[in-house]
Amino acid sequence: MDFAIICAGLLIFGLGMYVILDGFDLGVGILFPWAPTDDCKNVMMSSIAPVWDGNETWLIYGGGLLFAAFPIAYSIILSALYVPIMLLILALILRGVAFEFRLKAVRSRWIWDTSFTAGSVLAAFSQGIILGAVIHGIHVENLMFAGKVFDCFNSFSITTGAALVIGYGFLGSTWLVMKTEGITRDWAKHITKPLLFMVLLFLLVISINTPLEYPHIRHRWFSLPNFFYLCPIPLLVLVFAYGVFKGLAENLDNVPFRCAIGIFFLGLMGIAISLWPNMIMPNITIWQVSASKPSQIFVLCVLSVSLPIVLGYTYFVYRIFRGKVTKEDAYY
Repeated sequence: MDFAIICAGLLIFGLGMYVILDGFDLGVGILFPWAPTDDCKNVMMSSIAPVWDGNETWLIYGGGLLFAAFPIAYSIILSALYVPIMLLILALILRGVAFEFRLKAVRSRWIWDTSFTAGSVLAAFSQGIILGAVIHGIHVENLMFAGKVFDCFNSFSITTGAALVIGYGFLGSTWLVMKTEGITRDWAKHITKPLLFMVLLFLLVISINTPLEYPHIRHRWFSLPNFFYLCPIPLLVLVFAYGVFKGLAENLDNVPFRCAIGIFFLGLMGIAISLWPNMIMPNITIWQVSASKPSQIFVLCVLSVSLPIVLGYTYFVYRIFRGKVTKEDAYY
């Protein structure tokens, strides 16, 4: 049994859960300044209040699994991406503080509103920089980072940073369509379509640029018979995009969010297929940076207990707080 593959699969799963779950509440923060009224802002905050901190558990899960199962990759990635990772941590702290302080603030509430939005945008942009830098590649010699601290900032990573900000905004708008009503829901429906068009445009640009710039990725996607096996992925993206439009048109409020999750899931699947089996681009595989077999077995034993607890908690919270949030239910 190849434990490195199992650990890598669990890592991809954890990161996917984080991107989707924390993505929509970051998206709510990104959209926050354009809310029609203060009451709408209160409802927006209330829609994510029961779940936002639990969503960030998946970031800890992913980071812990990377450290325990792939320690060499952890050291390389942390060294190469120190700046965006620190910006991400600071942004999440700022966002969390603003979320709690806004509840009690009156005259200074505008400060915490601005901080909440700034933290959300910076967190999303930093994650996009990290993603773009990982895809673009890291300069490694003797399994150690050998590049410069700002190598992660390039045209490709900045593009993926902007794309993730828009993508999270799209997730946030579909979440608000599902969870709110009245003015807030109507406003969220109004902005979802242009956000979806921008998401599709970014996906198209990145999907064209990446194979052109990286021959191994081009070969992975366009060589035969791979092309026939993988072409359903972009086609399904279009199907889910149509589902978003159909859900908005027919007032099926749950459908756009579920289809948005599908689009993100397919995007993550495309990234995983492009990079596999490399963990550090362009040519360092998961086996080169993995921990020893006993360590991986220990990690899997810990996950066999902790992962069901996290999944159970996540299901329980979303089950308890299902349904729409009204102005009367708002925490603010």
